[in-house]
Amino acid sequence: MTEATGVVMVCEWREQWDALLPSERARLKARQGVSALTLADADVKDLKTMESVPRDGATMGEVVLRGSNVMKGYFKNPRATADAFRDGWFLTGDVGVVHPDGYVEIKDRSKDVIISGGENISSVEVEAALYQHPAVREAAVVAMPHPHWGETPCAFVSLKREFAGTGEVSEQEVVSFCRNRMAHYMVPRKVVFVDELPKNSTGKVQKLALRDMARRLRLRAPDKARPVAAPARHGPLTQTARL
Repeated sequence: MTEATGVVMVCEWREQWDALLPSERARLKARQGVSALTLADADVKDLKTMESVPRDGATMGEVVLRGSNVMKGYFKNPRATADAFRDGWFLTGDVGVVHPDGYVEIKDRSKDVIISGGENISSVEVEAALYQHPAVREAAVVAMPHPHWGETPCAFVSLKREFAGTGEVSEQEVVSFCRNRMAHYMVPRKVVFVDELPKNSTGKVQKLALRDMARRLRLRAPDKARPVAAPARHGPLTQTARL
């Protein structure tokens, strides 16, 4: 972030991890890790209470930073500066968890978290599952309207060249693939196949454009049934479900 110069978090490698399988090593290395020596402190907090979230790897909060390499504020914009800080902490806008070993893992941007029936859904987690599909080249997940749950995940998927246009991969097949890999409330209720995801000049996926597209989509029929394949996880951003 330009608001915090240099590296602020690093996944400090532990020697005992060398004995793990490559897939497990990759999963651990993907964490953002611990505060760098140049930063005074980093934490994940419940913004309602400014208390640190439990180190359970599941309870989500916002990643916050403080230190001499964090900006003093936005140039000639005191309102934005005030919104960006709380109790001396800079609010990054990233939603994350803290694992029992103290390592932080970012789950999503706060604006990209999908709140469906009171459940927080990380778009990054759903995208990670989609990328396990052998036919998927690119995937991005955003919120779309749901008549009962408020929001539900919508997946935009670009297929690999050998699968594109063959009809081998259907929307239902992708949904079934996801159902076997995540809690059912996280499964996309809509899959849209595109030639390529929209990106900006630096190659970053333009989720704002995808959200605009998803807002115009509608499900074929109301989907009120919600089987849960895993215990629900309630983070500090969770809203109360209105049933």
